[in-house]
Amino acid sequence: MPKLLQINVTANWGSTGKISEQIGVLAQAQGWDSYIAYGRHANPSNLNTIKIGNQIDVYEHYAESRFGDREGLASRDATRVFLKHVEKIKPDIIHLHNIHDHYLNYKLLFNYIVAKDIPVVWTQHDCWAFTGHCSYYDYIGCKKWKKECNNCPLVNCLSVDRSRQNFLLKKELFNSLRSLTIVPVSNWLANQINESFLNHHRVVVIKNGVDLSVFKENCTDVHKQYGIKKGSKILLGVASAWSNRKGLEDYIELSKVLSSSYQIVLVGLNKKQLSLLPSKIIGVERTNNIQELVNLYSSADIVLNLSYEETFGLTTVEGFACGTPSIVYNKTASPELISSDTGVVVEAGDFCGLAYAIDVICSKGKKFYSKACRERAEQLYNKNHRFQDYINLYSEIISK
Repeated sequence: MPKLLQINVTANWGSTGKISEQIGVLAQAQGWDSYIAYGRHANPSNLNTIKIGNQIDVYEHYAESRFGDREGLASRDATRVFLKHVEKIKPDIIHLHNIHDHYLNYKLLFNYIVAKDIPVVWTQHDCWAFTGHCSYYDYIGCKKWKKECNNCPLVNCLSVDRSRQNFLLKKELFNSLRSLTIVPVSNWLANQINESFLNHHRVVVIKNGVDLSVFKENCTDVHKQYGIKKGSKILLGVASAWSNRKGLEDYIELSKVLSSSYQIVLVGLNKKQLSLLPSKIIGVERTNNIQELVNLYSSADIVLNLSYEETFGLTTVEGFACGTPSIVYNKTASPELISSDTGVVVEAGDFCGLAYAIDVICSKGKKFYSKACRERAEQLYNKNHRFQDYINLYSEIISK
């Protein structure tokens, strides 16, 4: 029985945690012994789980990251203990997801992988692997990563700037693997990787998938539940964490130019953000209740994604699965999700263009788009198909 070890910051929690869970379950059903190692936040899992470190390790790692710009270089003892587990498992494939975020020492991990010559599949959910510091850079227009990071504009003022040292260390370590297959989740991200120091490795694009048996149109009316005026057109925005990079200020500006026939609903806000929202926007805290999200997607007239940086754009696809068209900014990976019969792409920050696109979609009516949206989700983003791509990739790698 081949053995698969996935490593991610979470287990069956949040977008990357659920993706790794579903990949692992599918592998398990096809005869793999499947493990997931994680740093923190876990929902019940059907896989063999390994917890890396504890909350004290997380705090210490965060301190080294915040004040020393050493993300991924703390958690030394926790990683050594974890590697003893790996030695017992002897995985045939290690599948990396997010290995940053204060829980794992990537230098120790990669030195171990090189010594044991274990094939690696690495799904890129963001840009951290090929920069000296940051996970996203397009918002500030930085292109230093193409040659060599230094004097990082995103380093916190409390921290020293080790962006050059980090960049050079990653370049050396990540390029030391004999068998590394990099899996970006979008064509845009694949193009970025091909301009980075990782361009010597094999790159296979596998886009994210959604569970179409869960994300599907239903008839639940959420107007009363969330205090939305009956008859209002719902414009839905969903994020796991809101920031200006995710377009939070843009939703606020948009609310100023829309008529009262529209209602913006934002899901995933923290308590402070909720307290600062203008009265024209209804805010909802983050929820792990999938059915609640499905009800909102199904009731919405449009799913808005006003993010300035997306390596994929899962909320747009989840909306498609529920029969709801989307409007996205013409930035990073978002436009490649949209076709002419499933939504509209507008220029970032163009509120007049955004308001016009909203009027066009709502004048045609949601039903005009619903069938094409669902079909696009079924054809391109069915999780059973996309995650099977991973199993096929594993089998191909170990067969060699």
